[in-house]
Amino acid sequence: MSSAAPRRTALDALHRSLGATMTDFAGWDMPLRYASERDEHVAVRTRAGLFDLSHMGEITVTGPQAAALLNYALVGNIAAVGVGRARYTMICQEDGGILDDLIVYRLAETEYTEYMVVANASNAQTVLDALTARASGFDAEVRDDRDAYALLAVQGPESPGILKSLTDADLDGLKYYAGLPGTVAGVPALIARTGYTGEDGFELFVRPEHAVALWEALTEAGAPVGLVPCGLSCRDTLRLEAGMPLYGHELTAALTPFDAGLGPVVKFEKDGDFVGREALAEAAKRAESEPPRVLVGLIAEGRRVPRAGYPVVADGTVIGEVTSGAPSPTLGKPLAMAYVDAAHAAPGTAGVGVDIRGSQEPYEVVALPFYKRQK
Repeated sequence: MSSAAPRRTALDALHRSLGATMTDFAGWDMPLRYASERDEHVAVRTRAGLFDLSHMGEITVTGPQAAALLNYALVGNIAAVGVGRARYTMICQEDGGILDDLIVYRLAETEYTEYMVVANASNAQTVLDALTARASGFDAEVRDDRDAYALLAVQGPESPGILKSLTDADLDGLKYYAGLPGTVAGVPALIARTGYTGEDGFELFVRPEHAVALWEALTEAGAPVGLVPCGLSCRDTLRLEAGMPLYGHELTAALTPFDAGLGPVVKFEKDGDFVGREALAEAAKRAESEPPRVLVGLIAEGRRVPRAGYPVVADGTVIGEVTSGAPSPTLGKPLAMAYVDAAHAAPGTAGVGVDIRGSQEPYEVVALPFYKRQK
């Protein structure tokens, strides 16, 4: 994608009019921040933030054997997902390596089941190609719907109130990891409740031509309770505090779901074979007997911020590597997620540090997540 001009979302002109700092992210021109990323982060934790996530990759899977195809292509039991519900899952290689982590929505029944697979922007083409290849022999259609949707997210404790003022959809009945069709500010939308910030919130899948009107309506409805536009920078610090993995950092093709501590997403009990089953069964056994490195949280005792790739050390020996690091506006200290040897993974393990440009900075090993909202 490097030579091609970055793609622009339907909200591009609006972001620029708001003075957003734009950045190239996975081939898209996206808002990094509008003003202060710290203020945007705090707004989501205490009030509400509005995000443009139109770079995410939507892939529709339909047909009589749509469920069977997804059960074969993905590690989860997608056939067991109820209408209007969503499931966090993964697509793996034959060797068990993670190609991407996904959210799959089972949409309303028509003459046959319809699913929407939402992939990370950086992996959307990979996932589309893999699903298309794996659809061979199934009576199902895989459709690239990336241009059919814009995606807006409202996150934070004030988000239910903001959205309720714009829709008569049953938000109270909308559970976590569910989606329902509704109208928001006069715009037809799929309203979902999954989130990637550690807060309550909603995702609104709409046609691109409706994105600006919806953004403006949400901005107006949220103004009295302090909603602000938010960029990708605070989305990263919010998900880090919530201990949520990011593809390319905590998840890669070199790791299986078991290596990432996410073994429960693999459903061996489902009917039929699935891609990677044998390798994943081996990985599950390994994880039980001799766990490889374990994903842990690290909290700095000092002020220096760890970055992805920095070595984690104990007694002068490298015992792991930082996958994500940032200052935490909520905890007031630098945080990191890191894979460390199992012997050093227990919360409270003494003598662990991060090598930050040759200087060993002391860190406390903690269980993830760093932050959990009060229900």
